[in-house]
Amino acid sequence: MDNEQVMVPPDVRQRMDQLRELIAYHNHLYHDLDQNEISDEDYDALTRELRQLELAWPQYAASFSPINEVGGSVKRVFRAVAHQVPMLSLQDVFSEDDVRDFIRRMQNTWPQALFVVEQKIDGLSVSLRYEQGRFVQGLTRGDGQVGEDITENLRMLAGLPQQLAEPLPVLGVRAEVYLSLAAFEQINIRQEETGGKIFANPRNCAAGTMRQLDPAVVRERNLSLMAFNIQFCEGRSFQSHAESLNWLSRQGFPVIPDVTVCRTADEVWRQITAIAGKRFALPYGIDGAVVKLDDLAARAQLGATSKVPCWAVAYKYPPEQRETDLLDIQIQVGRTGRLTPMAILRPVRLAGTTVSRATLHNQDMIDQLDVRLGDTVLVQKAGDIIPAVLSVRHDLRQGSPPRFVIPSVCPVCGAPAEREEDGADIRCTGVDCPAQLARRLIYFASKEAMDIKLLGPASVEALMQAGYLRHLPDLYRLRSFRDELLQKNLIGREKSVDKLLAAIDVSRDNPLDRLLTGLGIRNIGRQAARVLAAHFGSMERLEQASEEALLALPDFGQVSAQAVLKFFNQPQTKDVIDQLRQLGVRMNADQPSAAGKTLQGQTFVLTGTLPTMSREEARHLIEAAGGRVAGSVSRRTSYVVAGEEAGSKLDKARELAIPVLDEAALLRLLNASGAKPEHPNE
Repeated sequence: MDNEQVMVPPDVRQRMDQLRELIAYHNHLYHDLDQNEISDEDYDALTRELRQLELAWPQYAASFSPINEVGGSVKRVFRAVAHQVPMLSLQDVFSEDDVRDFIRRMQNTWPQALFVVEQKIDGLSVSLRYEQGRFVQGLTRGDGQVGEDITENLRMLAGLPQQLAEPLPVLGVRAEVYLSLAAFEQINIRQEETGGKIFANPRNCAAGTMRQLDPAVVRERNLSLMAFNIQFCEGRSFQSHAESLNWLSRQGFPVIPDVTVCRTADEVWRQITAIAGKRFALPYGIDGAVVKLDDLAARAQLGATSKVPCWAVAYKYPPEQRETDLLDIQIQVGRTGRLTPMAILRPVRLAGTTVSRATLHNQDMIDQLDVRLGDTVLVQKAGDIIPAVLSVRHDLRQGSPPRFVIPSVCPVCGAPAEREEDGADIRCTGVDCPAQLARRLIYFASKEAMDIKLLGPASVEALMQAGYLRHLPDLYRLRSFRDELLQKNLIGREKSVDKLLAAIDVSRDNPLDRLLTGLGIRNIGRQAARVLAAHFGSMERLEQASEEALLALPDFGQVSAQAVLKFFNQPQTKDVIDQLRQLGVRMNADQPSAAGKTLQGQTFVLTGTLPTMSREEARHLIEAAGGRVAGSVSRRTSYVVAGEEAGSKLDKARELAIPVLDEAALLRLLNASGAKPEHPNE
């Protein structure tokens, strides 16, 4: 053992490794997936701790440490482009002393230095390139050296000038893409109405939107942009940052408002405090104030580290917290069936708004906090957006109120509510729960299930709001309301209405496996639905199936068998199936023919992108010839069908010496089997 290992306590090295792993994980979530599991404050605490340990034990400061990296990786769906000037982060500081230390360091070299203080907008940082005054390219930060080309998405932003008043040969501008609080609220309302993902905060939503492959989504969401720096420029020179921002404003750029030039540390801190005072009255989110050296020549002399410029810092505001009383706990049922406990609070002013509700997430959180009715609780807005209960003042508790337990039945429909396997969420299992109706109808009509074309989220919402869809079987009663639908123009004119009603009628004759898929049995996907339909042949036989019969099916274990039994034992399920049967929905499977089934007993795995057909089309051809399609490669796999960008499944096939087919070889095999398949695209 060397001397360094003797000097450094083992738990210190272990903690440093743990911190690097945690920070890298949360960096990936935040920058690559536009998600976050912890607050900005908790993330900052992790990076501060690691930085302090690396300073104290420099012999174990790793060159690959995540605190030395910028941003995330580059997504494969966008073209990777190298930045002309690296897009760096800012050094975060958290106290007045930290700010004054920065000012002092700058003034030691430049006694007459001026500083600019500006708002730190909480959004997605982008780099904009102009040539001859025309916008030609926009990039995300990526890893700081290479970004994603999101030019077409940026063109959808109303605030982005496409042509500048002064057409310089080349200009590079740093800007922040963000969502106003009003726009963010409208997006989440639409997401809730259509059963889509609810965004945690405007920053995540803005970042996720700019990575959409469809620019129309960007235009619809009404994002905004603010310029805050010139990165490079040909044909013009600037002496100061403030001068460059004024010029950008004259070119049509929205720029950071209320930028203030300061000379002393006292002036800088007063401006930081002033921004904090109006922070929650702003129409957009900020998470700090940026302090920059104003002199551009001095900036050039100072330069930057691999991660941050040496001429600027970002002061991060602490989140606002308040104590209040917990009046009640109510259970909300979301569109996915998730039961969420909501704390009903004595109203309290927090982060610029009146807060009277806060999420308690799940039963684990309730138990961890030991929160009970009547308690005094500490509330904070996570990311200054979503109210959350942080802690409980147990010392102020009166008496011994009972522990709160989320009910085992859905408060909306009365169906059993069950905790997820290996998860903390509790979900309603009812097939006809009103709270989940929109999501269930959309899934029921999807291509994977009943394939009812034209019945998308907008049509479902319109029909539900007008009272035509209150239960899943109501879909097959819509034809009797044709004249009313035309008169009210809920889902389009005559041609659109007739097409939708015809698609619903056609779906009545879908085979049993599609109906089972559409009913959304927990833990039962499309392949398992096919197995159930093929084995039992009819809904009636499946409803009477025993656990032993289900366990005997291929790839069916205890979890799948129990899910099927619980589903068919529910009164809601029996009622929905009876109604569908009376409405003429087919309740039996396709009858297999003896001819063309020579692939019987052979298992295929599909991976990658095939040249002329989708995986679903390939699956249909294989199953029509008697074969089975599985989701993973094992020693029982007969063939792996691989297209472009095949991944780990192809590697596994080679490792196990399993034959690999391309699309042409698959078609030859099907022809040789006597199935004589028609190409799905012909």
